Amino acid sequence: MRLTVYTDYALRLLMYLAVMNDGDGRLATIGEIAEHHGISRNHLMKVAYQLGTAGYVETLRGRGGGLRLAMAASEIGVGEVVRRTEPDMALVPCFDPVDAPCAIRSCCVLRKALQKAEDAFMAALDGYSIGDLAKPRTPLRNLLGIA
Repeated sequence: MRLTVYTDYALRLLMYLAVMNDGDGRLATIGEIAEHHGISRNHLMKVAYQLGTAGYVETLRGRGGGLRLAMAASEIGVGEVVRRTEPDMALVPCFDPVDAPCAIRSCCVLRKALQKAEDAFMAALDGYSIGDLAKPRTPLRNLLGIA
C-alpha cells in the first residue's frame, strides 16, 4: 500500500500542531511547518485548507494568524484522516470507485486477499490517533526545531 504525498503532508501537519501545542494558544504558520519539514509551502497550504474544512485544524487569518488543532489530538484518528485525504484507495482496478470489468471476478481469490489486506491496513491505522503519533514529544520538538 502506498499513500499519496498529500496524505503524508496532512499527517505531518497534524503531528506538528500536536507536538507544538502546549496549551499556550500558540499558532504555527504554514511557512514554519513547511520549513521545519522541508516540504512545499504551496502544497501544504492546500492540505491545511482541507484539514480546516474537515474540522481538524482551526485557521486564523491576518497578522498574528496561523494554525492550531481544532480538537484534541487524541480525538483525531489516523485512519479517519487517511480515508479523508486519499482520493482513491483502490488497490486494483476491480475495486471501487473504478470497478472495472474483470473476466474472473466471480471466483477471484486475489480480489478477496487484497481486500483483506486493505482492511487490515486501515484497521491498524484506526488504532492510532494523532496524539499517539505525537507522544515522543521532546524528541519530535527537538528534531523539528520547535522551541
